[in-house]
Order: sequence, then structure tokens, then C-alpha cells
Amino acid sequence: MPLLSLIVPCYNEQETLRPFMKALYAVLDTLPDVQPEVILVNDGSADDTLPLMRELAAEYQGARYISFSRNFGKESAMLAGFQAARGDYVAVMDADLQDPPALLPEMLRAVREEGFDCAGTRRVSRKGEPVIRSFFARAFYQLINVVSHTQLVDGARDYKLLSRKVVDALLQLPEYNRFSKGLYEWVGFRTKWMEFENVERVAGETKWSFWKLFKYSLEGIVAFTTMPLAVASVLGMLCMLVALVIIVSLVVRQMLWHNSVDGWTSLVCIIVLLSGLQLFCVGVLGQYVSKMYLEIKRRPHYIVAEQSE
Repeated sequence: MPLLSLIVPCYNEQETLRPFMKALYAVLDTLPDVQPEVILVNDGSADDTLPLMRELAAEYQGARYISFSRNFGKESAMLAGFQAARGDYVAVMDADLQDPPALLPEMLRAVREEGFDCAGTRRVSRKGEPVIRSFFARAFYQLINVVSHTQLVDGARDYKLLSRKVVDALLQLPEYNRFSKGLYEWVGFRTKWMEFENVERVAGETKWSFWKLFKYSLEGIVAFTTMPLAVASVLGMLCMLVALVIIVSLVVRQMLWHNSVDGWTSLVCIIVLLSGLQLFCVGVLGQYVSKMYLEIKRRPHYIVAEQSE
């Protein structure tokens, strides 16, 4: 009987974890031809998520948990799940029930019977989200698809079901700065996309603030394109050309009319503009250098403090 591993990253999910497990196992009970393995990953939660995981691991057959020594982030939690998963098929889903467990049978069918290597999910609407957050989310997908060869699907969730060979391919990517949405697409393979309406959390509050999402989007852009470096170079060349034209025009004006240009205000504006442009380009370069710095230190992605057998 094939083994289905389900990876569930958790950070302060004490309110959602028990309803999630109940809903998940209600769906798994309808899949008698697979053996389930549920891997709960505690990403350094500050509430009672870990004690609850211990209870659920003892209560539900096939459930086990991994607990980090501190909060390392969702990407590290997913990686830990992939490394611990033994299944022929591996799925990743959130514990807040925004990833409907009812889609699992259809996702499994797509991989087992229809010849796809993975089944992904995407939201067709962002109902319930703040308008500004939805606007910037769509803008991010449009931007990264323009500047990167790795194309992302708008509204794609981390909720995916992968065949074993896709998981093995992902585990060959050892990078420290991980952006899973891009990694899924980078490794390739045939994907069947399943659409669903946005579902609000069953309880609690989202852990993704606007600032965290903004930093995560920068992570994706830096990880999958060098276009910002090219843009910085082009801006630098344009500024040099504009400066050269201005210098030539001023020299000609002085030679013909002996009238030097007055006006410290315009000079200050130009200096501020060019200084800001230089700082912007240095900042773009710094983003790439900082990622290189984190990579070459080769620190572990996470540290496990406790795990079940």
C-alpha cells in the first residue's frame, strides 16, 4: 500500500490544530488504498502548540511531530518535513484549514492515475483579504513573471501534492535562502492546477503581516532573477549620459554667451537625485551580497529540539 506523507508547518496554531486534524483524518478515512503519515512541524511556537502536538501524535495513527529549538520560518519547516517524509506521495498544507483537505482525493488521483508529477492549488479569488494586500500580491506575481524565467502562477498556494521524484529533486537544492513557490516551478515536472475559492482561517490570526510578505517577495525576486542588477547598471549609464549632455550644453553656453548658470537650488536637487540613485543601486547590490553571505556560512536550516519516534 503506497504511503502518503502530509507535512503541516505550524507556528502558534493551538486554536486551529485540533479542528484541522479532525477534518484531515475525516478525508483520509475515505482513502483506504493509501497509508497516511502526518508530520506536524512546530516552528518554535510560543503558545501550547507543542503540547497539543504531543497529544495528537498519540491520539491519531500515523501522526508524528518535529519541534524546532526556535522559530526558523515556514520555509525551514517545509524543508524539515520533506527531509523527514518517507511517503511515495508527499503533500504540504497549512493547519488553518485555508488549504481544504477535501481536495486531497482529487490531487492524489491526478498524480496516481492521470500521469501528473504534482498537483497544485490556486485561489481564484482573494475574498476576505485587505484590498491593498491583494493589490500588491497581484503586482508581485506580474513583476516576477516579467523579470524571471521561472514563471509563477498567480494565487498559487504552498498546498501541493508531489510524487516522490519531485520531492527528491527539491531535496537536491541545498540553498539557504529558500523560496518554495519558485523552487516548485524551477524543478519543472508536469503540474495539474486545481482552483478553489478563498477560505478564511478557522481560528486565530494570520502570521503573515504585510512587512513579512514584502520581505518574502524580495526573497523570491533576488532568488530567481538578476534583473535588478541589470536595471541598476542601466540607470547608472543613463545618468552618465544625461550628465554628459548637460556638461556639453553648459560649456557651449559659456563659450558663446559667457554666461555661467546660476542657481544652487537646481544643483542641490541634482545632487540629491543622483545620491539617491547611487544608494538605490548599492542597496540592490547589497541584497545579492547579503544572500551570498548567508549561503557561504552554510549554517543549518533548522535545529530540532524534540521529535516523536
